Amino acid sequence: MRVGSQAVERLGQMIERSRDIVFFGGAGMSTASGIPDFRSAQGLYRRPGGQTCEEMLSIRFFLNQPDAFWNFYRQTIFHPKAKPNAGHAALARLERQGRLKAVVTQNIDGLHQRAGSRRVIELHGSVWRNRCMACGRTFAPEQRPAGEGAPHCPCGGVLRPDIVLYGEPLDPAVLEEAIRAVGTSDLLIVGGTSLSVYPAAGLTRYRGQARFVLINRDPTPFDDAADLIVRDELAQALDEAVPQ
Repeated sequence: MRVGSQAVERLGQMIERSRDIVFFGGAGMSTASGIPDFRSAQGLYRRPGGQTCEEMLSIRFFLNQPDAFWNFYRQTIFHPKAKPNAGHAALARLERQGRLKAVVTQNIDGLHQRAGSRRVIELHGSVWRNRCMACGRTFAPEQRPAGEGAPHCPCGGVLRPDIVLYGEPLDPAVLEEAIRAVGTSDLLIVGGTSLSVYPAAGLTRYRGQARFVLINRDPTPFDDAADLIVRDELAQALDEAVPQ
């Protein structure tokens, strides 16, 4: 295990020797794109006053107060102007080189796809899809101002973002796809996640004989299991480690 200035160089060497890489990322993947990290000291979950973000992003709150939910969601979660950063671009580049076989993400921002990644397994869904609670029809999101309440389907049903809200389980089929990808990898790179939320955090246990790299600014419960720990900024580390 290495932590420090040589870690990114070591990561690059591991990438060069791998052909079935899986990247598993969390909120820290998108902070360089201007999207807050939920659990950092400056993140959404530490904002003072009133109800917690976790409560306001729950299925219970949505069902009870859909207008208030949507107003909060547009203000804090939906970032239509965010753009992929150097880390997203590096992973798309790695996929084009034939080394990266999947991105597994806890993020809902769609930035991996916008950077060019093709196989993206979205554990928590995507803000770029809305779904009718009544008929199930899906729609692209409307970029409406905050304060306009919940959008509605032509059938009259209330729309919801196609994301996993607090109090809801992950889609078993999506989770199984992620497990298969991790289980057949030869290098698992985990970045920008505290590895504290299950069942997503448990994906690392399915890596088999794959080498395991952690890129995170703070310690995680899985540090002792890692072959390499990189404490550098995630987007920069990936950009430097992935060959051009």
